[in-house]
Amino acid sequence: MITFEQYKVRADALREQMAEACRSAGRDPSEVRLLAVTKTHDAWAVDHAARLGLALVGENRVQEAASKKPLVSPETAAAMSAGKLKWELIGHLQSNKARLAAELFDRVQSVDGEKLLRHLDRAAGELGKTLPILLQINAGNDPAKFGAEPADAPRLLDTALALPHLRVDGLMTIAPLSENPGEMRQMAVRTFANLRAIRDNLAATRGTALRELSMGMTGDYKEAIAAGSTIIRVGTALYGARE
Repeated sequence: MITFEQYKVRADALREQMAEACRSAGRDPSEVRLLAVTKTHDAWAVDHAARLGLALVGENRVQEAASKKPLVSPETAAAMSAGKLKWELIGHLQSNKARLAAELFDRVQSVDGEKLLRHLDRAAGELGKTLPILLQINAGNDPAKFGAEPADAPRLLDTALALPHLRVDGLMTIAPLSENPGEMRQMAVRTFANLRAIRDNLAATRGTALRELSMGMTGDYKEAIAAGSTIIRVGTALYGARE
């Protein structure tokens, strides 16, 4: 566990680097939001994010969020109730956990199949809510990553737009990994440019905004910002390396 003061120093440095990346790309820093990835950390990690005033936290696993949410501080719980802190699922979601995900999360970023779409829509309808989602696209064509294939993105979006209890906010992707830093940067640049192109094409042909592009993590957020990311998902730079 790190102290809040340590966390604030890291977060301030990260946000300044984000702002500089935005300026280098000719973008307004307010266009890019920071999502604090609290996975594998206890409830204190969420409390730190809330105390700092961050609006988004991300978890990879439904069950981890279910056990962690009741343990946050009263101040964090109040921020959640007021809609000032939102929980987002950023990890792979199985259809059999769709109901619990729809209950726990304010948005699901990792929707990658039509079956999952239908399960989430049904769950959201039963809960009497409209569930915001992002469609996860494997824009880097990485066999090790989840996400719909780019060629399947139009059909996936058409299915999502026809479901009454879902709201498609945009797209999400994860760049491939490599032990070679130069190669990994090149793959990230290609992946993020590809997702941006997919989004622009879908928005034009379907007449829907798809404002959010969730792409970029600790190691590649600068490339993501240059390509148009609106949400970067950062854990290590904020909380340190996971055990």
